[in-house]
Amino acid sequence: MNIWRLILKIFGWHVNITAPRRNKCVICVAPHTSNWDFILGLFAYRSLGRKANFLMKDFWFFFPLKYILKSLGGIPVPRKGKGNGSLTDKVIDLFKKNDYINLAVTPEGTRSLTDKWKTGFLYIAYGADVPIQLGVINYLTKEIIIEEEYQPTGDVERDMEAIRKYYKDFANAALYPEKFSV
Repeated sequence: MNIWRLILKIFGWHVNITAPRRNKCVICVAPHTSNWDFILGLFAYRSLGRKANFLMKDFWFFFPLKYILKSLGGIPVPRKGKGNGSLTDKVIDLFKKNDYINLAVTPEGTRSLTDKWKTGFLYIAYGADVPIQLGVINYLTKEIIIEEEYQPTGDVERDMEAIRKYYKDFANAALYPEKFSV
C-alpha cells in the first residue's frame, strides 16, 4: 500500500476508479465546493500510481509553492488580460506535444454556487480528441469515483446536457451541497 492510499484509508476514504486507464483524457470533476476536493482527488489518483494535471489560478504559483504545484501536475491559468492566446488552445497543444496528460477540470470553475458551467473542458476534449472521464468526490459515502467515460460528440449543448445529467445523481455528494447546481 502506498502512502497516498494509506492516508485516504486512515481518514475513511475509498477509491473507486474503474474507468479505463488512458494516456490522454479530460477528467471532469464535480461537484466542486471545497478546496478539499483537490486534495482528495490528488490523493486518489496518486494512490493508483497515476498522475493528473490540473488547472489552477496563476496566483498560487509563487515561490516556493510553484515548484510543488508544477511537480504535482499544476498548470497555471493566467488572470484575464494576461498572456497570449487562449488557454484552451494552449492546453490542446500540451495534449498534442505530450504522451501522457490526464487533465482534471472542475466545470463549475468556482467553489461558489453557479448555474453556469464552463465549456472549456469540452473544447479541450474536442481539440485533443480525447474522452472525458466523469469524476465525483462523494462526501456522503467518503468515496472518490471515476467509473464513467463520456465520448464527446462535438455538440456543446448536447454534451453539456448529458454530463450535467450524470451529476444530478450526485447533487448531495458535495461537502457543501447548497453550493452545487446542475
